[in-house]
This record gives sequence, structure tokens and C-alpha cells, in this order.
Amino acid sequence: MRFLVTGAAGFIGFYVCQRLLALGYEVTGVDNLNDYYEVQLKLDRLKQLEGVSGFSFKQLDLADRAGMAVLFAEGQFQRVIHLGAQAGVRYSLENPMAYADSNLIGTLTILEGCRQHNIEHLVYASSSSVYGMNAKMPFATSDRVDHPVSLYAATKKSNELMAHTYSHLYGVPTTGLRFFTVYGPWGRPDMAMFLFTKAIAEGKPIKVFNHGQMQRDFTYIDDIVEGIIRIQAKPPVANKNWSGIDASESVAPYKIFNIGNNQPVKLMTFIEAIEKALGKAAVKEYLPMQDGDVPATYADIDDLQQAVGFKPATPIDVGVQRFVDWYRGYYSYGC
Repeated sequence: MRFLVTGAAGFIGFYVCQRLLALGYEVTGVDNLNDYYEVQLKLDRLKQLEGVSGFSFKQLDLADRAGMAVLFAEGQFQRVIHLGAQAGVRYSLENPMAYADSNLIGTLTILEGCRQHNIEHLVYASSSSVYGMNAKMPFATSDRVDHPVSLYAATKKSNELMAHTYSHLYGVPTTGLRFFTVYGPWGRPDMAMFLFTKAIAEGKPIKVFNHGQMQRDFTYIDDIVEGIIRIQAKPPVANKNWSGIDASESVAPYKIFNIGNNQPVKLMTFIEAIEKALGKAAVKEYLPMQDGDVPATYADIDDLQQAVGFKPATPIDVGVQRFVDWYRGYYSYGC
């Protein structure tokens, strides 16, 4: 089995490549190694993959239509796991065009590659951010998601619509995965886990938005990867009896799943877990809610359990301790 994994130098992509290789598959990783956050961290992730039998890497921008066409033509892939994207809610308010190029054009080149080369299954990253102004909890994939509150979220919703179109018109089996606040070792420096740990370790104040009145369905990286690996092995089939009510499926070979811990954690509890792992108290700066943010996320994962028999379950204190241990080692902090 040959896989194409986009965003291979990114947080989730790196772990997915590791897992696929451990299972004996051939993996071609693609990443443009942009400088949205420190490139060295991306290069150090790639170093963990270099030399592993079955792995090859190509630095390529997903929006490079000609380059991506050649990649698909030469790669002879059977399955694609599309994790490459311009991430970040806040950054999308400042640099919207980066999201159009990477998340819209980039996803279109992937869909075209899958169509032209009869890919068995395209699994792609969506986001819990698509739920936007939805007030019903927990967030269910069967619900409509038509009111995003950031451009990032809007591009992810657009990716789901684009995927459905290709599933309907060309029969490309596509599965979108709405990830809920992923954290763990090798995580992104723009995420709360990383930002809080770094600031507390250095004795600097942390920014606590919405005056700490936030909840997040924090999901440990190993649980995310387990979900991806199980789902990629199960391409969706058309539901000929689709009622038109459940937004997560269709008469086309199309499916959407949430992957979340199904246990929202209060922001202050999350901060306390970091303080405990570091052995240091945080200096807190309480601030109002940020533009583009939501007060809570909570994943309904019943359909994920029914489909692949898996439920994320890593406790927050265990996951936080693993991240802090990695952070201390990687940055050689004596905190």
C-alpha cells in the first residue's frame, strides 16, 4: 500500500507518517516547510522519519498545480491522507490570502489528483472550528455547520463541500475528520499547550482569554492518530437510503467524523495540569474573548465508535505530563 501524506513535517502529519511506516506501508510525505512557526521544529520532526524504510519526502507547495500533478502521476498512490493546511484561527484574521492558497487551492489540487488517479480513499483534516456559532452541545456531525466565526473555519467547511462535490461527481471516496484541540509532544508552537508551557517555564505571564471561562475538548495526539489509521482503512460507501437530514453522509461515498476526547476540560483545569507538570505557578493575565474564538468545544463521537470501535481516552494530566517532559528535553529547560 502506498500513501501520500500532506503536511508530513507538521504536528499530526509527522505522527501519521511514523505510524504508517511502522505498519509496513510506503509513505511519500509532502510539506512546503513554510515559516508560519519555527522551521527547525519541522526539520527536526522530519529527521525522525529520514532513513526509515519506505519513506520519501518532497518539499512542495500544495498550490503548485503542475508540481502536484507530477507528484500524483509518479507516485502511484492508493490512499491519500491530506493534513497539510495553513493552520491557526488568529492568523487567518491577519493573512487571509494564505488560507485561500493553502486550504482552498491546495485542497483542490489534492482532489484533482485523487480524481485523475483513482485513489481508493482520501482522508482529510477538517476542524472543530467549523461548528462556529453552533450552541447545541455536544457538537454532532449530523448537525448543519453554516455559521463559522473565522476565515480558517470557513476554509475547512469549504473543504468539506469540495470533497462532497468530488465524491458525488467522480465517486472519489472522501472522509473528513474534525479534530478537536490536538496536543502532545512535538506540538505546534502557536497552540495553547505550547504557549502556556513556554511562558510558565520562563516565568512570563500567560494570556487567559474570556477571563478563563473556556472549555476545550483537548485530544491527545496518539488518540488522533489511532482514529486516522482506523478510518483510512474504511473508505465510505454511498448511502442510497440517505434521508437528507444527517449532514455527515450522503448518497455519495462521503463521510464526516469528529475526533475528540468527548470530555471538555475547563481552561483553568488545563492550566493547573501544566503548572503541576512543571512544578511552577503561572502568572495569569485575564483578557476578554478573542475574535474568531468560541467559549466551548465538545465532540459527539458516537458515530466514530460505531464505525471503527475506537474512542479517544487519554486523560488530560497524562497527556500534559508527556508534553512537558518532551518540551524539557527538546528545549533543554531545567524547569
